[in-house]
Amino acid sequence: MRTLASDTVKFEDKEVGLLGWVHARRDHGKLVFIDLRDRSGLVQVVFGPQVKEAADLRLEYVISVSGTVKKRPEDMVNDKIPTGHFEVQAGKLEIINKAEALPISVDTDGYEIKEEMRLKYRYLDLRRERLKKNLIMRHKVTKFIRGFLSERGFIEVETPILSKSTPEGARDYLVPSRLENGKFYALPQSPQQYKQLLMVAGLEKYFQIPRCFRDEDTRGDRQPEFTQLDLEMSFATQDDVLNLTEELYKSIVKELFPEKAISALDKNGKFPRLKYAEIMKEYGSDKPDLRKDKNNPNELAFVFITDFPMFEKKEDGSLGAVHHPFTLPTTDTSLDPVRFQREDYPEYKELMKILDSEEKSLGLLAYQYDFVCNGYEIGGGSIRTYNKHLLKKVFERLGNSPEAVEKQFGHMLEAFDYGVPPHGGIAMGLDRFLTILRNEPNIREVIAFPKTGDGRDPMMDAPSEVDKKQLDELGLEIKKSKS
Repeated sequence: MRTLASDTVKFEDKEVGLLGWVHARRDHGKLVFIDLRDRSGLVQVVFGPQVKEAADLRLEYVISVSGTVKKRPEDMVNDKIPTGHFEVQAGKLEIINKAEALPISVDTDGYEIKEEMRLKYRYLDLRRERLKKNLIMRHKVTKFIRGFLSERGFIEVETPILSKSTPEGARDYLVPSRLENGKFYALPQSPQQYKQLLMVAGLEKYFQIPRCFRDEDTRGDRQPEFTQLDLEMSFATQDDVLNLTEELYKSIVKELFPEKAISALDKNGKFPRLKYAEIMKEYGSDKPDLRKDKNNPNELAFVFITDFPMFEKKEDGSLGAVHHPFTLPTTDTSLDPVRFQREDYPEYKELMKILDSEEKSLGLLAYQYDFVCNGYEIGGGSIRTYNKHLLKKVFERLGNSPEAVEKQFGHMLEAFDYGVPPHGGIAMGLDRFLTILRNEPNIREVIAFPKTGDGRDPMMDAPSEVDKKQLDELGLEIKKSKS
């Protein structure tokens, strides 16, 4: 019967069986001491001269040990580990698998090792305590989220990974179709359209913890693929979405990170809600860091940013959506968003006239909100446009022809013909939030198998070339880039 290293403290003077890795080795004359590591932690094992196989032990060997748990002598206690008052006096040792000398050390925090090497040998890198704890806490956070939302009537739904390429902002990763040469799937930048279609389907409360893909330049808080918490609600106001988000994140911190203190709350003890124009004027950034002491890693300052512009001028002079095209535009965010989608209301007619002019459109606001923590954007969402004529007008204002809108988004426009409820939602980046919670320098430290800063996977040697036969099956030919 296997005993985990951390549980040996429960079995004083009893026999246990351990399985794990040799984390450290020390020779003291006739005695050999090792630290045995398993998923639960470390425990010291002592081999006497009768266990001759101990002489062959080397770092990272996989072994099986049986022996008796004893209290350590007072002068041998190690208060740095939970099992430090005990040791296992081994009676039997079996070497299950040997290990070559490791190309990287795994008994430090790893920051001193070049990232290229750490990612090339990520399966070794993940043996270090810091990264193991990061993944354990990631598991606990996602488990907590699932329970929290499920208790409040949300349904977790998986949406497709192979989808359609549509112009929503970032570049898509394309997947060629073998059965229909010349046609492509796209990996989803987010489940945006699917979650809105789930509102059309009548689910009312949806959530998912999906992988998302964007072909854009990487940096410390960005990866080609990332994980977010995605949720959508029917018949919901902006207050409904923000209140739920605040309750969830306060609960995560309270239950899983009690050492963290939430600061910069408003007079009602809630996350502050600041308007975009105000914070840009005061802080010069739409991601303000509101911490009182920015050198205190256990301080968390959350803030919601509201009242964003609907449109912005891009570098090439064209018009772009600040959030995304499905966000509801408005002349005044204090008004009921339903009014802007009822075709018999004056507000709707005025909005459609404004959208006829690019200059006037730049003055529109949006029912958009961002979620910021310690100067990092960790989420964003909006109340959505569900009136097909208004949505089509927004796409055309963004420079798409009516024919292109129908081709790219005809499925959404048709769906909105069949009784779509008012709805809104938010998506929160789990990688960024966990990076903050774990006091890490970048999101690669909280992802099991991340890419490098320039989007490569040194361990799998990806991206890589493919066989010409595969290209022929897909009807593709490689054309060398002029750059």
